[in-house]
Amino acid sequence: MRSLPLLLAGRLLPVVVLATAGWAWTSGPYAPDDIKPAAAPRSTPTPTPEAKHDKPPEPCGAVDAAVVKKLVPGAKPAGKEIELTDPDRRRTCSWSALKNFDYRWLDVSYEVFDSQKAAEAAYKKYGDKGGQPLRDLGDAATILVSLTTKDKQQTREAVVTARSGNALMTITYNGCDFESRKAPTEASIQEGAETAARAALQQLTAQA
Repeated sequence: MRSLPLLLAGRLLPVVVLATAGWAWTSGPYAPDDIKPAAAPRSTPTPTPEAKHDKPPEPCGAVDAAVVKKLVPGAKPAGKEIELTDPDRRRTCSWSALKNFDYRWLDVSYEVFDSQKAAEAAYKKYGDKGGQPLRDLGDAATILVSLTTKDKQQTREAVVTARSGNALMTITYNGCDFESRKAPTEASIQEGAETAARAALQQLTAQA
């Protein structure tokens, strides 16, 4: 009775060996190319589209007359473009006015780099100085609000630095009151800078 399992094992062993050999020659590493199952195609990740700007837009068209009137009362809506050595890479426009002892200054600057990597490095250099992040403004943006006092005269300034693809955008907005020697509220300067920045971004993306 004990020899029966051995006999069955002896009969089943060739079956196992043949089955293993069959796998090796049909589906395993020794299978011919026309028998091996086709390998699943590798999925190629879809690259994220990169915003590409060939040159900076016309900076004095970054904000319309209504925005200029609100942020810089008394300033000419056309603004004044600052002459730079390479306008194909960087352009800047400014608006300033003094009305009833109340002074305001707005500056919009665009700079285009050869690559997104270069723009990211510039953004990190100029935009990462303790500012607060701004949401929904380009690929990355920060705002830094500061208060300075000189000869008992206060001036409050907000600087927005934003990146869109391979372009960098910087908006500066400041103000002071020469009669009271006080600076405008932080909320008003911050809101004004953000308003100008969002208008300037629309100008930039419209040209891309």
